[in-house]
Amino acid sequence: MINNKEPYVVCFGEVLWDIFPEGSRAGGAPFNAAYNIHKMGTDVKVLSRIGNDELGHKLEDRIKNWGITTGYIQVDDENPTSTVLAKIDQHNEATYEIINQVAWDYIELLPEHKELVANAEAFVFGSLSARNEKTRETLLQLLEYASLKIFDVNFRPPFIDVDLIKTLLHKADIVKMNKAEMREIMAYFGEEYRSEDESAAFIQNHFNIGEIVLTKGSKGARYFVGNQNYGFSAVPITIADTVGSGDAFLSGFISKRIKGETPEEIMNQAISLGAFITSKPGACPEYDPSEFNNFKLQHTV
Repeated sequence: MINNKEPYVVCFGEVLWDIFPEGSRAGGAPFNAAYNIHKMGTDVKVLSRIGNDELGHKLEDRIKNWGITTGYIQVDDENPTSTVLAKIDQHNEATYEIINQVAWDYIELLPEHKELVANAEAFVFGSLSARNEKTRETLLQLLEYASLKIFDVNFRPPFIDVDLIKTLLHKADIVKMNKAEMREIMAYFGEEYRSEDESAAFIQNHFNIGEIVLTKGSKGARYFVGNQNYGFSAVPITIADTVGSGDAFLSGFISKRIKGETPEEIMNQAISLGAFITSKPGACPEYDPSEFNNFKLQHTV
């Protein structure tokens, strides 16, 4: 039984090493989100799987050193720890070559996971982790226990399954996507993209989704809550790279959303944290929360 009086968030899916020309960094969208949720002062549980290999041991040590529990990260004796070949182009945008058949493709459902997810303030997941049948089955079962299901749309060709996306959208309470992903979702379901408002309304109504968060890079973000919607400007910064910027945005969003803050407070935190991480190299840079708070005060949105 979980005796945890502190509220916590569960992030489900891939943990891995991003291999850049200048070196390796811990990553994976769910883990990037977990790292920054932890930095915002909220307890977080990462539900994933690594290989019983040197890369896995190093990744586990790195996560422990950051103060994040590894108690729900499984160890796989057959499949290797995930690596992703990452490249940054001249526009500071990242592209990824994602290796198949790795440990997080085989996340097992364990008895304690049901209580873990049921008692969490939020359950965060994406579609990439469900590319393999084993992890997909685990995810779909855990979604039945989650009270607040947050779907971070994170399309990574060729691992895009339209039927799976449809299933995950139907199960989600909150969906975060960028503008390109919104257009893709509309196209997948045979709908013409006309505007952000019409597309958000279609997705909300068709899939019974209460909240949609739309990120637009330098053009800010929008938050659709029921029949209300809110627009927010971006924070002007010097970009180091965009790796994990959307994950950091989501972390800021979650850190305020689970506390029932106003849409303005929620999105101010989200946009500020996304910009703060974008101004630093990598998705999980070392920083003290006070550094972010100072940044936020200086860059009000």
